[in-house]
Amino acid sequence: MDIRSRVLAVLNRQKPDVVPWMGDLDYWMQWLRVANLMPQQYQGDGLYQYHRDLGVGFYLQGYFPFRTVYDGIEVIEEPVGLGKITRVKTRYGELREFQRWIDESFCIAWTERFLKSWRDLKALRYFAEHTFYEPDYDLAARRYDLVGDNGLVLCYLPRSPFMDLVAITAGIQAVTYALADAPDEFAETFEVLKRKNDEACEIALRSPAECLMIPENLSSEVVGKRFFNKWVRPHDTYWAQRIREAGKYSFVHIDGTLRGLIREVAETGFRVLEAVTPAPVGDITPEDLCQWVPPDTVIWGGIPGVYFTDLVSDEQFDAFVIRVLEVWKSAPRYVLGVADQVPPLARAERIARVRPLVEKYGHYN
Repeated sequence: MDIRSRVLAVLNRQKPDVVPWMGDLDYWMQWLRVANLMPQQYQGDGLYQYHRDLGVGFYLQGYFPFRTVYDGIEVIEEPVGLGKITRVKTRYGELREFQRWIDESFCIAWTERFLKSWRDLKALRYFAEHTFYEPDYDLAARRYDLVGDNGLVLCYLPRSPFMDLVAITAGIQAVTYALADAPDEFAETFEVLKRKNDEACEIALRSPAECLMIPENLSSEVVGKRFFNKWVRPHDTYWAQRIREAGKYSFVHIDGTLRGLIREVAETGFRVLEAVTPAPVGDITPEDLCQWVPPDTVIWGGIPGVYFTDLVSDEQFDAFVIRVLEVWKSAPRYVLGVADQVPPLARAERIARVRPLVEKYGHYN
């Protein structure tokens, strides 16, 4: 069976010949590009062939299948190296964020966010109310030919409004203080964000993608049961159902600590819990994960990103992948993946080690 057939079999509650292996190489490839290490033949659309040559099934790099447009506000972006400062001028004051490029990690970090306290909520509402979305489906349509039998076509819905605040717009500290200092105004702002979020979700739902992921970036030491059940669960339950009714596969990105939240996330109805990170990096062993979620929920992940670096020997890497495969091949409810991403400084040779291990040790019991 080809990789696409394998992963579709698991998504459709069938048993393929071996465990599917699907890898998120987005972060690693970003490092290759920024460091000028990407081989010429893999530039641009060559990234799909790179997945094939490494023996990795493709599903990410995902993207949001809509464009964001603004009307009635001024949004100014100023490049700062590979990062940027964004200023939004509203009737109620200016919002400002700084996405700083971090050379050591080859990624950006928010060193300043739009929402700094409850005093910014009115301006944030104004910003949201003047933000609109347009379909951008071309890449999703093209990917069916580009990916072919080597994987899936996946796009993102936006994060839930609360998780967008936590991950991007405010950070967990500012969110917590705004909830405590101005609960009524926070709730009013949340309703505006929810309405605009739903507009973007509807556009994403109509995209050509066969798989739709909400990239929540959930980690239970940041967002526990109380916040999740009140602010996130209703959104995720609704959209997991809408995705299913549209005949598509629903994914949620849960890439942090699991024990405090994984049951609640699984109960929302997503078909796939993606980027699941087991111990020793996460807090649940590969052998115990099945006890935490319903049997018809697909667990997607298993190999922590650090295992692809030279901090782990080839022997240790092989032993861990074989250990995970011993669990994953026990039932067609698992997809072997990276938890969360292959990081910078990883070697292509290490990535390429996985496919032979899967073919040798990943046949179902």
